[in-house]
Amino acid sequence: MPRFKDMYKNDVAPALMKKFGYKSVMQIPKFDKVVINVGCGEAKENSKVIDAIKTDLATITGQMPVVCRAKKSVANFKLREGMPIGVKVTLRGDRMFEFIDRLFSIALPRVRDFRGINPNSFDGRGNYSMGVKEQLIFPEIEYDKIDKVRGMDITFITTATTDEEAKELLTLMGAPFAK
Repeated sequence: MPRFKDMYKNDVAPALMKKFGYKSVMQIPKFDKVVINVGCGEAKENSKVIDAIKTDLATITGQMPVVCRAKKSVANFKLREGMPIGVKVTLRGDRMFEFIDRLFSIALPRVRDFRGINPNSFDGRGNYSMGVKEQLIFPEIEYDKIDKVRGMDITFITTATTDEEAKELLTLMGAPFAK
């Protein structure tokens, strides 16, 4: 069992209950899922790009990604309905906690000139989104094996009802917010 799951149970949940004065343990915010998404415009010309992104995401997350396809045709972007335009992975349970642990303790400190993640990227309903500019910050990715440096969007979906609760949850879990 990942140490982050134990940390949530033993340290984070009681601290949140005390700070926000919840009457029931079911009110305590927790992580629902983490979604990692890589959008890729050049996939419409080169179909091998999607395979490269799928390999990278599978290596980072330990789970097979799903290809996202265009819902509508857009003539200005030379895009037809059904064309592959991105890849995403939804992590839950132990894999989610393991990914959060690796992201906060290993990957983010490897970012060049890292001063913390943006504390204002909450959506108003207790979910947090952040962008990563390159997949090389993850130690599983070898520089020689990648064809191009790509970014990704990471979204933390929580059961928190307010941004304040979600920020406290992420902070207690070790999220390095900028001061």
